[in-house]
Amino acid sequence: MLIDTHCHLDFRDFDSDRDAVIRRAVEAGVTRMIAIGTNLETSRAALLLADRHPEVYATIGIHPNEVTEVPEDAVAQLEKMANHPKLAAIGECGFDYHSLPSTQEATFANVTAAIGTTAPGTESGSLADADVKNRQAIFFQEQLDLAAKLGLNVVIHQRDSWKDTLNTLKPYTGRLRGVFHCFSGDTEQACHLLELGHALSFTGIVTFKNAKTVQEVAKRVPLGSFFVETDCPYLAPDPDRGKRCEPAHTLRVAEKIAALRGLSLEETARATTEAAEKFFLLK
Repeated sequence: MLIDTHCHLDFRDFDSDRDAVIRRAVEAGVTRMIAIGTNLETSRAALLLADRHPEVYATIGIHPNEVTEVPEDAVAQLEKMANHPKLAAIGECGFDYHSLPSTQEATFANVTAAIGTTAPGTESGSLADADVKNRQAIFFQEQLDLAAKLGLNVVIHQRDSWKDTLNTLKPYTGRLRGVFHCFSGDTEQACHLLELGHALSFTGIVTFKNAKTVQEVAKRVPLGSFFVETDCPYLAPDPDRGKRCEPAHTLRVAEKIAALRGLSLEETARATTEAAEKFFLLK
């Protein structure tokens, strides 16, 4: 029995066969799935899926890459959704500095520099970056406040923002826990998170041949400190890398981790399931 702790079942990638996708997951031993909210629309969709399917639970949240598109009262609107009986956590929320406005300007600047000209307007990139980072910080903290108020944990999205993520979480130590979904850091970072009381979750990346760092983390962190997920429709495990991922692939993630640790699949499934049940308050 496995739990896919992070999937995007509401995405249009599954519009043609969503019921079959859920059925295949159950047949593969993935008996529960957590549909993740990324904005107001997908949060509502995740809750609807939880209503319609006994295997599905939901989170509600504002992804950092969505903060420029949502209204200022988005977190207040999330709070109105939060009385749902199958709400499992708040998020995904956090920081993402990978695609800030300046990264787009930098591409143009590199091209123009190569032909001996100066890219116009690139000086505005730092100001635009600061604005996006500020909005991400506001929405992240508001969601942490909401989670603490509701007695829920949080699903953390962290990309190229390690220091700011930890600094923002620090005041909430002892009040809530975060799971760093799709963990891709090293063993030192993983151990630091665990020391702070947080958890990790591994995706199909752990099956990739070039993912030695993540494999080492999955091999070394204690049982009970991590979960398994797909982040579907993204990150299909080998040998289907590049294809559409679905919750049934959680099995391959667990199998790979079991092999890395020299454990049985049953032991790995039991440990990750028990840890996820406790973190997400699943019944």
